[in-house]
Amino acid sequence: MEFPRLETVALIEDDDDFRNALTERMEVEGLSVRAYRSAEAALTEIDADFPGVVVTDLRMPGLDGRQALNRLQALDPALPVILITGHGDVAEAVAAMHGGAYDFVAKPFAFERLSESLTRALEKRALVLDNRRLVALSSEAGLELPLLGDSPAIRSLRATIAQIADARMDVLIEGETGVGKEAVARALHNGGRRRLHPFVAVNCGALPDGLIESELFGHELGAFAGALRRRVGHVERAHGGSLFLDAVESMPTAAQVKMLRVLEEREIHPIGASEPRAVDIRVLASATGDLDQALVSGRLREELYYRLNVVRLRVPPLRERRDDIPLLFASLVARAPVGPDAEPPVITDAVRSRLLEHPWPGNIRELSHFAQRFALGLEGREDQAAGAARGLVDRIADFEKRILQDTLEALGGNVSEALAQLRIPRKTLYDKLKRHNLKPADFRRS
Repeated sequence: MEFPRLETVALIEDDDDFRNALTERMEVEGLSVRAYRSAEAALTEIDADFPGVVVTDLRMPGLDGRQALNRLQALDPALPVILITGHGDVAEAVAAMHGGAYDFVAKPFAFERLSESLTRALEKRALVLDNRRLVALSSEAGLELPLLGDSPAIRSLRATIAQIADARMDVLIEGETGVGKEAVARALHNGGRRRLHPFVAVNCGALPDGLIESELFGHELGAFAGALRRRVGHVERAHGGSLFLDAVESMPTAAQVKMLRVLEEREIHPIGASEPRAVDIRVLASATGDLDQALVSGRLREELYYRLNVVRLRVPPLRERRDDIPLLFASLVARAPVGPDAEPPVITDAVRSRLLEHPWPGNIRELSHFAQRFALGLEGREDQAAGAARGLVDRIADFEKRILQDTLEALGGNVSEALAQLRIPRKTLYDKLKRHNLKPADFRRS
């Protein structure tokens, strides 16, 4: 049976009158109740994806509440089970709590006591299922992690990658540090016919002084003192596949000149070789920061820039794709090295608020480090405590601020367009901007 609502309660109670009365009261509270006379009947319809909470009497004929708890725990340890006990069964209920029960209420009880427990249990269940959904989406997508998400910016980038993955032209990939430029390069490589051949990544800023030419283009046996064997350079290793030049603007000028010739002629001349060798490569280069400034300063030669800039892709930073952050974070948490049997922690509302509010200047690299600390229990506890202490007014204010920030960011600080999109009077908008210390000028694009 399918349970479409997250406010679902499976009620197991053998007393018909008490079951009917409790069912009626829960439905008045807006809950969707599935009532069962026996645990056996309930267990035939509850599975690991049950989107709700189980409330069961402890003393019942046949399968009792403690046995039902054990069966449900085996099915899904994260499924909240609340026990209803008689006054004399409190000790057994406490023991069941140690065995995994979420809570217990002792008869006779005020419904408010059960309602409070249900509210907390349903919130916990919703978070668990949401966390699982995010992890499932990330694992099923089959994409490089930085390309996960449904924001317009990342969907547009994925569409462009799919369109040019099998093209022959070189590609220049730009973006801030940590956004996943190499992941974009790998997606371009894996999306085309070159995926059957090597993807060779070269960190241009880490090429060793004095050995740059040998590293890139290789050398022959005896080409110079110490050349005791033939060396195949990075460019030749990428033959048939893709050569990824990471941080190309940090490549020494002399190496840029030689690389320009490789791009133009598609051939290399290893040190000590009698003649050049042809190479079949597609060059994917990445640049960090302001390319115009790199050109002005001379760090990037104009000839190389124009030769690489056949197709130019920009990888958006996290602040431009905030809606994707929870999915990225859940995927990173699931991949964190915490042991094969460790259950990923639940992403609470407080942690989710932090994910959406933090500017993430280090982008996915910074998010990955936070996810690893969170998976190990080193982060997030203070967020949970702070979130519990903050009232509804504060949380609504935070949500309002995020909407204003996202709107101004998307519209480049254009107040007139923001007024039309938000459908509020001009004075109201400016009052809210002042309250949240937001300035439209800060969002205007240069």
